Amino acid sequence: MRIAMIAPIAWRTPPRHYGPWELVTSLLTEALVARGIDVTLFATRDSQTAGRLSAVVPAPYCEDPSVDAKVWEHRHLAHVFEQADRFDLIHNQADFPAHAFSRFVDTPMVTTIHGFSSERILPMYKPYEDRVHYVAISEADRHPDLRYAATIHHGIVPHEFPLDPVGSEDLLYFGRIHPDKGTSEAIEAARAVGRRLHIYGVVQDEAYHQREVLPHVDGERVIYHGAVGGAARIAALSRAHALLHLINFDEPFGLSVIEAMACGTPVIAVRRGSMPEIIEHGRTGFLVGSLGEAIAAIERIPTIDRRAPSQAVTDRFSVDRMADEYITLYRNILGVAVAAPETEALPA
Repeated sequence: MRIAMIAPIAWRTPPRHYGPWELVTSLLTEALVARGIDVTLFATRDSQTAGRLSAVVPAPYCEDPSVDAKVWEHRHLAHVFEQADRFDLIHNQADFPAHAFSRFVDTPMVTTIHGFSSERILPMYKPYEDRVHYVAISEADRHPDLRYAATIHHGIVPHEFPLDPVGSEDLLYFGRIHPDKGTSEAIEAARAVGRRLHIYGVVQDEAYHQREVLPHVDGERVIYHGAVGGAARIAALSRAHALLHLINFDEPFGLSVIEAMACGTPVIAVRRGSMPEIIEHGRTGFLVGSLGEAIAAIERIPTIDRRAPSQAVTDRFSVDRMADEYITLYRNILGVAVAAPETEALPA
């Protein structure tokens, strides 16, 4: 199979720190290449892959203000679709703009929907459902009016997030600084139980950050670290007593949730969106319905064996499982017999 993988261009693929769509695109691309599949990654010029990189976008627009997002997104997509006949299948990870090109080529197309953000985007999905094969990243994120080819949960490389069997006494918030993600609720919960809270993430709502977060950041009980990647990211996720994911929206998936779990860190999450699909209540974390329940759940964290969330990620959310499910989908679309491909599985 010859696959064209379209990455978003907000960040590098893989991202240096933040960039969940780019991260998933990279993880899948590298897993497919490891299985001997011919993958060309269409991404920014500074992107990295073991497959082929084909790039016209000079830099990620979230990192270089001279890159106009609208201009280069269209240039990026034109670069892909002008050579569509070179590929057996196009896998789009870059949202709905690619659909505008889909009927000008014969190459089958898959779009992974990284969160169905609102009804307003439906006009760029519904008219193309006979042309594009849609993948939901959780059952909870499926739109009732849209036809899907599959639901495929994200996966990570478990061995990159080694188990910390002890953790610490400190709590963790890891995600965008935005009302949807419950930053202020995490602060309130941590203060209620008298535990230190470490906050990591990009500021997506500056007014909210100034109003609800910064007044509590004292460098001692509430510490804001910004966005981190690499070893610092793993250390943050693994050394926590628990991850507080007190969301105010229907979370489509939540990569930080499974990354924390892989390290053995239990997750306390509001029972919304995909959280019941990911967290086993009482075994890998706790699902709550209110701030009061979240505060009570913090006191119950010692009842969880940190080996349980780590093993759950290995069993259910590995990149190998994700790659296998996408390969099956590709082969079904192309009418290829689903035989086991040559596999160089990534370590568990």
